[in-house]
Amino acid sequence: MTSGRPAPGGASAAPSSRTVHVRAEVLSRKKVGRYHHLTLVAPGVAERHRPGTFVAVSVGGPDSARLARRAFWVLRARPAGAYGGTVELLVAERGAGTRWLTTLAPGATVPLTGPLGRPFALPREAVACTLVGHSEGVAALQSLAERLKERGCTVHVVLAAADEAGLYGALEARRAARTVQVVTEDGSVGLRGRLPDLLPGLLEAQAPDVVYAAGPTAVLHAAAAAAEQRGAWSQVALTGPMPCATGHCLGCAVPVVGEDAVARSVRACVDGPVLRGDRVRWDAWGAPA
Repeated sequence: MTSGRPAPGGASAAPSSRTVHVRAEVLSRKKVGRYHHLTLVAPGVAERHRPGTFVAVSVGGPDSARLARRAFWVLRARPAGAYGGTVELLVAERGAGTRWLTTLAPGATVPLTGPLGRPFALPREAVACTLVGHSEGVAALQSLAERLKERGCTVHVVLAAADEAGLYGALEARRAARTVQVVTEDGSVGLRGRLPDLLPGLLEAQAPDVVYAAGPTAVLHAAAAAAEQRGAWSQVALTGPMPCATGHCLGCAVPVVGEDAVARSVRACVDGPVLRGDRVRWDAWGAPA
């Protein structure tokens, strides 16, 4: 498969054109299953967003000096509207910082920097694409599905979580996707089982030319391996702590192999977060859970 391939390279597209720093105002906040959906007024950020880029939020208010910034996928960006440019985030409570963020009332402001990182590369031609999202990883894929549909691609979406409360975006995915497959580990909705175990069979049925994935390391590894097995191209959106989000702290190193076949490390926040799945040295990054 060649014509459907995105631009080559360890990271599959150029980084965001220009990053801006704003005090983003909370426009709305609502609970959706296990997550909090936040809409923030962030002029300049929304206009520059591309699928796969992320934002860094300084959390904690007066205690922010003791907490690292948090990186979040942009679920959706709206460059224009009654309140100006807005970005939507999907936030799961995982500690003091995210807990503080999910308690902010409309009108509160937070320091926000973005868009950051390298986005997904889009296929050069209209081809079949499968988007694989686990838990809040789906936030990295929603706007991508819409862009792929606009380009005439056939879009399949696979959404997974531990249980029904951890799922997000199935209804939204149906607007852009030809098929939407849901997987839960407890079988509360959709297929029952672990996504890494089910992915080879799902991709065999969907026959994609390009696979995009966002979620835990085990899911990214499985998506890259299943894509390679069937000769498809893959791009994975790395998740995990990105303390500075600017590449200076070296706290998000990822082992890869370059085009020159030489092993090296890259920084997820600036060289990623989107990388080619076949370039990540999964065994060196740690065994998938």
